[in-house]
Amino acid sequence: MEIRMAGVTKTFGEDITALEDVFLNVPKGDFVYLVGPTGSGKTTLLRILNRELLPTRGQALVGEYNLRKLRRTRVCHYRRAVGMVFQDYRLLEDRSALENVAFVLEAVGASRKEAIDRAGEVLDCVGMWRRRFLFPRELSGGEQQRVSIARSIANDPLLLLCDEPTGNLDPQTAGEIMQLLLSINASGTTLLMATHNRYLVDAYRQRVVELKMGRIVRDQERGRYEIDEEL
Repeated sequence: MEIRMAGVTKTFGEDITALEDVFLNVPKGDFVYLVGPTGSGKTTLLRILNRELLPTRGQALVGEYNLRKLRRTRVCHYRRAVGMVFQDYRLLEDRSALENVAFVLEAVGASRKEAIDRAGEVLDCVGMWRRRFLFPRELSGGEQQRVSIARSIANDPLLLLCDEPTGNLDPQTAGEIMQLLLSINASGTTLLMATHNRYLVDAYRQRVVELKMGRIVRDQERGRYEIDEEL
C-alpha cells in the first residue's frame, strides 16, 4: 500500500512532541529504513501507521484509508492489511508456534481448520515448519522472531511495519531475518523498518529516512545508516 503523510505532528500532553510536521511519501512496494537516535519518533510514526495512535495534526493516508477519519468499525478491517513485527516477539507462551499464528487468524474470523492450515503454510515460508509444535521457551531468539514474522504475514498484509526486528539478535541471525524481510518485500509488500543496526542498513542498501527530534532530516535512496560524506 502507498503511504502519504502530510504535516503529521504528534504531541503527548502539553510539552512532549514526538513527531513534528512530517511529510513522507512511500510508494507501494517500497522498502524504507527508519533510522535515528532513541526518542527521535520512529516508533511513534509506526504506531500511527498501525492506527494505534492518531496524529494531533496533519493527514496520514495508507492506501484507501484516511487514518484520522477511519471509523472505529473499520479499524479491524484496516489492520488485516497491515502486519506489525516487534523487537520483543510478543508470542503467547502457552501456545506452540503453530497455535500462535493460528490464533491471529481465528481472531479475524477464520475457522479452526483454515487457521491451522494457513499457519502451517506461513511457518513453512519462514523456515519453521519442523519446529511448529514447539513453544516459545523452546525456541531461540531468531526462531521466535521468525514465528513473529509468520504471524504478521499470515493475513497477506499489503504493509509490514517492523520495529527493531533484529534488536535482540546476533549478527548472523539478524542477517537471516533481514533476508526474510527482503523476500517478503520482493513479493510486493510495502515495508518500513525502524532500526539501529547500522551494519544491516549499510549491507542491504535501501531507502533511508532519518529522524531527529521528531522531524525528518534525511530521505535518501539506497542510503547508508549515516549520511555519505559527499552529501
